[in-house]
Amino acid sequence: MLPDWEILLRLAAAAGLGSLIGFERERLLWAAGIRTHMLVCVGSCLFMIVSAFGFADAVRNPNVVLDPSRVAAQVVSGIGFLGAGSILLRNEVVKGLTTAASIWSVAAIGLAVGGGLYFAAAASTVIILVILAGVKPLEEAYRARNQSCRMHIECEKGNGFSAELLRQTLKLRPSQIKRFVVERQDPDGDTVSVLVSKVSAEDIRSFAARLKELDSVRNVVMVGRS
Repeated sequence: MLPDWEILLRLAAAAGLGSLIGFERERLLWAAGIRTHMLVCVGSCLFMIVSAFGFADAVRNPNVVLDPSRVAAQVVSGIGFLGAGSILLRNEVVKGLTTAASIWSVAAIGLAVGGGLYFAAAASTVIILVILAGVKPLEEAYRARNQSCRMHIECEKGNGFSAELLRQTLKLRPSQIKRFVVERQDPDGDTVSVLVSKVSAEDIRSFAARLKELDSVRNVVMVGRS
């Protein structure tokens, strides 16, 4: 059986490591913040301690065989219900997957601390923080340069406005134009529906002004971006 100071040390270490990851989520105002991550980590640590050392008296009986890993396995599967609570669907976009993954990872850290694997728990905490805080700016920069936008271009009828003219005006590659449909709505002009992909947010902001410089273009309506 572990001495009391060792149990306290493991629980405190689990709380400290869990709070570091929880703080990163807290600063982004996610529902699962410092307290949630600390509780998950401490709870997982306690489960591991109880599993590994809580049945020491029963194990002394020659007719009793226990597998400490069974409790750890149940924590891994059970923590998924808590993580699912942080996943939300907003405007057809799934939010909270990263927070759910961080809760699941914190549970693993708690199990590692409960098993006395301090180095593995500390190293995992550092790596997870680097993933959550360090990789996010790179991910956002990539997404900013790989967006899609939809436009409705109102132009004069029979003006010769084509996908090639659009590409030259906006300086696009042919593969970036995913949709180019000419819709004839009235005798005086045409409406061209365009979908452009893999463009930066800065380029999208300049598209309307650059197209309006063409004599044949009357108006440009930016429908949306993604």
